Amino acid sequence: MTKLEPPDTHFLSAAIGWIELGDCNEARAELARIAPAFQNHPDVLQVNWLIAASEQNWKVALDVARTLIQTQPDRSSGWLHQAYALRRVQDGGLQAAWEALLPVADQFPEEPTIPYNLSCYACQLGRLEDARTWLRRALDRGDRSGIKLMALSDPDLKPLWTEIKAW
Repeated sequence: MTKLEPPDTHFLSAAIGWIELGDCNEARAELARIAPAFQNHPDVLQVNWLIAASEQNWKVALDVARTLIQTQPDRSSGWLHQAYALRRVQDGGLQAAWEALLPVADQFPEEPTIPYNLSCYACQLGRLEDARTWLRRALDRGDRSGIKLMALSDPDLKPLWTEIKAW
């Protein structure tokens, strides 16, 4: 994958800044300034996904995530974004998100977010034993105390809060 260079990197940074300020229109305008050859660059797609997610436009977010997977399948964020959008898109749901993320769980052995999200999906699907297993994997892969704190405030994992407190 070709590396982005100035001025495109400046436009990308500006777009990220606009997203942080809550102005998706300005973020889109900055992305539009990036050279046409780089519009499907994974970093640009990542920011496009953030815009779509910020606007809760889950169909667009799903399309962008799938393009990100096609352009860079070894980037975990594409798979995570796809599952996240699938959970929220009209014809999706928890089961669709679970089925999209589960097959790639072992492809990213250092990534804690994949098992964390699988734990959330499993918990909401009523698969509490699976949820425990995946959450333990997330805890083993990442910042244990940070993930535990996040899990204790995540409504998806509420059925396990009492147990998580004891871990």
